[in-house]
Amino acid sequence: MAEHNDLGKLGEDLAAAHLEENGYSILERNFVIQKAEIDIIAQKDNVLAIIEVKTRSSLDFGSPQDFVKQKKIQLLIRAVNAYINDREKDSQEDLEIRFDIVAVHKNGESFAIEHLTDAFYHF
Repeated sequence: MAEHNDLGKLGEDLAAAHLEENGYSILERNFVIQKAEIDIIAQKDNVLAIIEVKTRSSLDFGSPQDFVKQKKIQLLIRAVNAYINDREKDSQEDLEIRFDIVAVHKNGESFAIEHLTDAFYHF
């Protein structure tokens, strides 16, 4: 696996652990439908959080969250629509859907994690 792939996987693992430490239940990781992927689908109370994880080895070229572009947002929306439509068959739960970003970047020998809730809107 390429070094940047290893970094991305590590970032997703750190993000999932951070979310669980903060009371989220991880429902899915790397949910893929067609060309769209959701890194993490998590739930806390009545909120279904659709989470894009961005990991960077440094902040030299900007914050990790700056790399979530409009095309990625459109793909996330497509994927979450498929996920919700499939899930509604099995669930009677009425959940609020929220789009978050978990930004992870190397900070010396450790990693800094920032959870941005309501990072963007789907309408």
